[in-house]
Amino acid sequence: MSPRHRSIVRLALAGAALLALARPAAAQAPASHLRTRWASQVSPTHPWPEYPRPQLVRPRWLNLNGPWDYAITASDAGQPAQWDGKILVPFAVQSQLSGVERPVTDSQALWYHRTFTAPALPDGGRLLLHFGAVDWDATVWVNGTRIGEHQGGYDPFTFDVTGALRAGGPQELTVRVWDPTDRGEQPRGKQVLRPHSIWYSAVTGIWQTVWLEPVPAAYITNVLATPNIDDSTVTVTATVHGAPAGTWWGAVTGSTPHEINVVNAAVGRPLVFHIRRMHLWSPSDPFLYRLYIRLSTGDTVSSYFGMRKISVGTAPDGYRRLFLNNKPLFEYGPLDQGWWPDGLYTPPTEAAMRHDIEMTKRLGFNMIRKHVKVEPARWYHLADSLGVLVWQDMPSGENRTLHAQAQFELELRRMITALRDHPSIVMWVPFNEGWGQYDTRRIADWIKQYDPTRLVNNATGWTDRGAGDVVDIHEYPGPGMPPVEKVRAAVLGEFGGLGLPLEGHTWLPKNNWGYRTFPDTIALRAAYANLLDQLQLLEARGLAAAVYTQTTDVEVEVNGLMTYDRAIVKQNPRQAFAEAAKLYGPMPAIRPVVPTSRDSAQVWRYTTYTPPAGWMQTAFADSSWTEGQAGFGTGETPGAVVRTTWNTPDIWMRRTFTLDALPRHPYWNVHHDEDAELYLNGALVATLPGYTTGYVDLAFDAAAKRALRKGRNVLAVHVHQTRGGQYADVGIDDVVRR
Repeated sequence: MSPRHRSIVRLALAGAALLALARPAAAQAPASHLRTRWASQVSPTHPWPEYPRPQLVRPRWLNLNGPWDYAITASDAGQPAQWDGKILVPFAVQSQLSGVERPVTDSQALWYHRTFTAPALPDGGRLLLHFGAVDWDATVWVNGTRIGEHQGGYDPFTFDVTGALRAGGPQELTVRVWDPTDRGEQPRGKQVLRPHSIWYSAVTGIWQTVWLEPVPAAYITNVLATPNIDDSTVTVTATVHGAPAGTWWGAVTGSTPHEINVVNAAVGRPLVFHIRRMHLWSPSDPFLYRLYIRLSTGDTVSSYFGMRKISVGTAPDGYRRLFLNNKPLFEYGPLDQGWWPDGLYTPPTEAAMRHDIEMTKRLGFNMIRKHVKVEPARWYHLADSLGVLVWQDMPSGENRTLHAQAQFELELRRMITALRDHPSIVMWVPFNEGWGQYDTRRIADWIKQYDPTRLVNNATGWTDRGAGDVVDIHEYPGPGMPPVEKVRAAVLGEFGGLGLPLEGHTWLPKNNWGYRTFPDTIALRAAYANLLDQLQLLEARGLAAAVYTQTTDVEVEVNGLMTYDRAIVKQNPRQAFAEAAKLYGPMPAIRPVVPTSRDSAQVWRYTTYTPPAGWMQTAFADSSWTEGQAGFGTGETPGAVVRTTWNTPDIWMRRTFTLDALPRHPYWNVHHDEDAELYLNGALVATLPGYTTGYVDLAFDAAAKRALRKGRNVLAVHVHQTRGGQYADVGIDDVVRR
């Protein structure tokens, strides 16, 4: 997106926000009741029954999901004397599946209440109360005793409630939640109190599983398995609470009964396993090793790990690329918001969550960029076991004050700590498009130091600070790419956004939004295929990865690969898979026939005064025109390589070239800002409205192929400028697909 269009979008969004605030409540659109097919499968008494922490499993636990009492009060009020009704945990109060569907503002508090029966504890044992995630500020009481509070909407937290338990009978659990949403600076992702455009419904309260777990007096709180495929080892560390002196711990792992490894060590020391005949993890073969761990004092847990390595290296073609297991791999995935029309942040069921990942793979993607949201641990377990790479965003916040920045860094650390044992996660993304961005290099360097096993994308989008492992741009619809570098890999963090509203499957019946909207699936699929055709050529020019917007429609956005209710897949999976598969195979060979000036200066004749009729004809005498080096334009234009300044409304350009043989598969390689007309040997062969934000590849149509001839040719170009940046450069390539 060019600077002028960023400004337009920002003004439009700001204006929309002001208008939304100015509207009376009665003018707001009615709540949508769009639902997925899994909504009918949600248990009214035991939703989300699955064990919530797949990488640290104990056999005994008690799920507290289900109906709770709830009340909404003023934020400064005490515990309510009576309850407003029932809410189905773990669905946010604003969601359909909660059974409530009520808004909560920053001047209100949301209260929860239920009773439970405490499970029997071993001698000296403890009872832990776990919350998968609560948005945002939670305070917890058990039997009237305040046991703790937590601020952070995306990370799991735990309280030891043993000391607050009664000797017998039902135990009372009360939770108070306060959430400022977009009236605070805390990390919140795309939530706003008044949804519009690319901003979605607020999510307040408990939105992941709540559960109880009895443990021994000494127990394991965290396990981290760090693979090193270069020396065939995995190093396992564990955090242990309450271990007396002399406690040892041990672990067992292996891929078959004949390859079992057993290692023991004192608590506090790592365990190192040598893996014979390594079975590497990859999207095409997501093999997971089982891991069983026990303390000498009695605690036992099970876990898993994958043997894989992610890195940046120089590929045989000389470009910096992303490597998986020491081999270059183009990473291609959708931007995944993780929103649901019925559950908002919380999928209706695990089957629904699994469906999205499986459909992503069916459409040919090998990666997912999880966008400014953190999922339940079971989502990452599915990514591990189904085989998909994950770029994990940190949920964005405003970060204007030192207090807010400290909170952002606290929640960033917690996110990485909670997720860094998942082999599927290969990249951390702290900032999106400059939103809340500060101290970028320090943040990127800290992440790399804290987790050296993964890549860091210092800022996806507009405000690269030269840090991290990749340089990332966004371009809609694109595709495009940043300039290749000698150290970092060039990636396209967002592109596409092709929109198609389908009646009966939209959040709102009208006024939906997409970056570029199409009338039907035929036109949409053709446009998508064209984008992937261009993407293959960018890969050949050094692009290492790309992220397509997006997995599903979300609220008023209709640019998903699927509708918001997941009822319709807009792309044909077989066709989309075949198009994406080309990105993972041999890259096209690109031979410049008429080079652009992107890499080396090319001389044109040009004028900025209206020429006489016939200026594009081969016989036209252009000797009076000025001679200059392309590209022509102004330096602030995105993607421009300006060698000659052009700052008037129009430019006319001519260039003569000779062909010994015709190219077999000719493509334009063009960067135009704005409207361009291309002529070959006097014939108008391409009309290119609008602008690009970088060089793009466009296949010759039949007219252009007919106009091109052996021997002498004349390429003539007219570019018209209206506002913002401006640029003109054109070349021709011969593309050979292997």
